[in-house]
Formats: sequence, structure tokens, C-alpha cells
Amino acid sequence: MAGNEQVAQGWQVDSRCTNCDVARQLAPGLIGEAGGRSVVLRQPRDAAEAARLHAAAHACPTRSVRPPGGRLDPARDPFPLALDATVALCGHNSPHTAGANSYLLRRPDGTSMMVDTPRWSPALAARHEASGPVTDVLLTHRDHAAHGRRYADRFGARLWIHEGDLDAAPDADRVLRGTAPTEIGDGVLALPFPGHTRGSVLYLADERYCFSGDSFYWSRTTADIEVAESVTWYSIGELAASLTRTADRLRFEWLLPGHGDRRRLPADDMASRLRRLAARTHALRPRPVDFTAVRW
Repeated sequence: MAGNEQVAQGWQVDSRCTNCDVARQLAPGLIGEAGGRSVVLRQPRDAAEAARLHAAAHACPTRSVRPPGGRLDPARDPFPLALDATVALCGHNSPHTAGANSYLLRRPDGTSMMVDTPRWSPALAARHEASGPVTDVLLTHRDHAAHGRRYADRFGARLWIHEGDLDAAPDADRVLRGTAPTEIGDGVLALPFPGHTRGSVLYLADERYCFSGDSFYWSRTTADIEVAESVTWYSIGELAASLTRTADRLRFEWLLPGHGDRRRLPADDMASRLRRLAARTHALRPRPVDFTAVRW
């Protein structure tokens, strides 16, 4: 589409969209879903709404969210975007991780840990380490491993993965084994969680933050925590078992998934929802992988 047509139409989502939901998370009410892809519902009415669209554009893994004129303005890039004083959303989601969200977890000593990774770029790496050293890159599972080694090498950080998905990062510096929780830093726990993949892991921080990878997420459709039953590569039965084994032990307020939306709720509410999710998941049966069936 020619530049003057783009200006006339304002913000738009082009045909490269893969319906990953990232833009809809960042610009709710402005970007929605229609016909199996994201669409612009309306143009921004003020600076705050424009900022949400710029965030969506800079996060979109296919660069499908286009501003008037068609070119992204680097000065409007908000990432890393603070969710609170401890966690930032990295943005710049990568097509090589199926457009997964990634996070920067800040620690009291001034260091940070990166949970999964954005697209690889030396400039992005510099931006993420600007506030202090990044000591660890924590991979939640194989699907999100694409840029782990490059970021870890750039940061001089340790790369973590579970043995069940080790073939996706065979040069990892730290390999988690079995299903027992492992303390990997002060206040940070790795909890193996087989199900979505054999080597899926939750990372829990400060009994407040749960980085769930693709094990479970917040669904806007159901207004609850859900599993992506239609995109379970290893075993829905093992995922149910992981939920049952850990539901009574998990304490957190922030649910921070790789795919699907984020949510903050009181810890007791999260715990109740997880117990109900475990019961629901036990009733599920294996089904063919179908990306279109996920209830975002």
C-alpha cells in the first residue's frame, strides 16, 4: 500500500499478522480480532491511546501493526516497559519464538534476570542491560529458546533450561533436572512443569511473580486462568499432573505468561483459580494441535 494511502487510513494491521495476540494485549479496545487476525478497531483519540498503539507496533513479531506513514518511530519505543518496580516487559517479540512475551526481572542487588527473550539485536541487548548486569537467561521451554545463547553470551549470563528440552539449547550453562523445585537465586525458584513440553518450567520470584511460559495464561475470553489445551506438544495428562502437584504450593500475584495475557490478582484468588484449573485440566483429553482454537 502506498504511503499516502497509509496516511489516509491511519493505523492499520497488515496481512502478515499471525494472530499471536501480542498487539491486542498492549492496545485493548484499539486492536481486536476479526477473521482470524488482528485488526484496528478505531484510531487513537489521545496521546495515551497513541502510546498504546506504538507499544503494540514495537512488540508485534511480524511488524504488522503499522502507524500512519508506515514507519515505526524509534523514539516512540517504550520497551522495556515497566509493569511495576520489579518486572518489565521486553517487547520486540520474535517470530523465532512464535511471538512469545519475555520479561526482565530486577533483583534487589541491582542485577536482573531475563525470562525468555525478545528478538535478537545488539541494540536491544544494550537497552536491557542499561539498568544493571543481567546474570541469568531463564528459558521456560524449547519453543522460546531461539535467542537464549546469544543474549546470555552478550550479557555474560548463565543460560538455564530443563533437561526435557535440552536439545533446544544443548549448550546451556545450567540444566534443571527432574520435577523438584530448584533455587536459582535469592528469592527465585525454578519449578519444572512438564505438560506443554517435556521440559517446561515455571519461574517464581518473591512469592509474587509467576513466569509461566506456555503452561497456563490469563484468558480474556473466559476471564480466568487457562491452559492452551489445543497447543500441548507433550501431554495434557502430564500438564494436569503438574498442576495438581503444585497448585497448593504456588503463591503469586502476577501471572506472566509467554503467550496469552498477563494478570495481577490477590494471591489467594490466584491459588483458588489454579486449583480449579487443575480439576478442569484433568477432565481434558489429548487433541490435535490447533492454534486457532486457543481462547485468548
